[in-house]
Amino acid sequence: MRNFAWQHPRDQIVETMARIYAHDMTTTSGGNLSIRDEKEGVWISPARVDKGRLRAEDVVRVSSGGEAEGLHPPSSEFPFHRAIYEARPDVGAIIHAHPGALVSFSMCGQVPDTRVFPETYALCGKPLLAPYALPGSQALGAKIASAFSDKTRPKCVVLENHGVVVAGKDMAEAFTAFEALEFAAATLLHAKKLGEPKVLESKEKPKGGGASVFRVLPEAEWDGRKVSNLERERRKEVCEFVRRAYDHRLVTSGWGSFSARVGEEAFVITPRHLDRANLWAEDLVYVEGGCFEKGRQPSRAVSLHEAVYRAHPEIGAIVNALPLHASAFSLSDERLDTKTIPESYVFLKEVNWFSFKEQGEKGEVAARKLSVSQPAAVLEHNGVLVAGRSVLDAFDRLEILESTAMAILRCQTLGPVSKMTEDMTRELEEAFGIV
Repeated sequence: MRNFAWQHPRDQIVETMARIYAHDMTTTSGGNLSIRDEKEGVWISPARVDKGRLRAEDVVRVSSGGEAEGLHPPSSEFPFHRAIYEARPDVGAIIHAHPGALVSFSMCGQVPDTRVFPETYALCGKPLLAPYALPGSQALGAKIASAFSDKTRPKCVVLENHGVVVAGKDMAEAFTAFEALEFAAATLLHAKKLGEPKVLESKEKPKGGGASVFRVLPEAEWDGRKVSNLERERRKEVCEFVRRAYDHRLVTSGWGSFSARVGEEAFVITPRHLDRANLWAEDLVYVEGGCFEKGRQPSRAVSLHEAVYRAHPEIGAIVNALPLHASAFSLSDERLDTKTIPESYVFLKEVNWFSFKEQGEKGEVAARKLSVSQPAAVLEHNGVLVAGRSVLDAFDRLEILESTAMAILRCQTLGPVSKMTEDMTRELEEAFGIV
């Protein structure tokens, strides 16, 4: 999520609500957001105003004394926002919404297991469940505040038969956790169609945030360099496709990495936890000779990208993404089989599967299995990895991979998948020159 430091709370609420609504994570009348201000008042979204057309002037301020200031009454859920702020001085922003997957968990009185992905566990911690109470009531506020007062200091609380509440030190942190939790919940629902989803072992869970499996590259000693026109072009391409990936929910706002080669031993890569929806050319991090430029923070997956480029000079771009359906296979022992439709097999051949351990260390084990002719892999507990000769090539294969996974999972309601025979795949290989 972007740095909101220079935006008024009203604008932060409007922009965040617009993104939540655009991704179908709440309804026209549902959901409410709030931000604590420096005078202990609260800025909150209004009651009975279309969430798809919310304006800055619609946002209401409620003073510490309870007086509402604005064009509309505050959200009817204001009591639980106030209760959370009173219980948790460290909380500066709150999101309440009704995203589909988390609502499903709430209807079953369950919470998603965030141990399925390192980033989800790091961003969201362990969610708790608050028992049902009448929406807008003091009783609901008390139950939610009680959950947030737990000794674990949770960020996320699922409301039984209602939705979810996520808190953060600011709106950026709250939204990043909210989005990551809904992604985990949706992926779990798909993964359950393949069997019982796997979770990270205690020794694999990240400490201090982030995907600890990846090797850390050193910061470069060199400083100052000439930027080529090729690098400028690649930076532009990467940013355009990252934003497209975010719009199509193939990455989250703070998670998912793209890179493009700009030299024999050099590439540019997305930075760590910078909002993918608002990424610009100058935000990308330059990597050369196994080191990244001074003062920057590349994606945690940078060592895996570096290993792939080093092993395959023909590869020009790499994406580590989080498509909902393909990522379900990263929590399962089931393999994503491309022998389903010709396009999938022609563009992806057979999809690799990299264990959690293989992604780490120096990434060399995983890099050896990947190639331009076999460019896709499911990463255990980390989504998918796709390579291509160009940024467009890699992105195209990513979309094909997700489309294939979606079709396979939808087949669960129809019956067994009719896979192509060896004769069919051999015919495709001969017709399209597949190695």
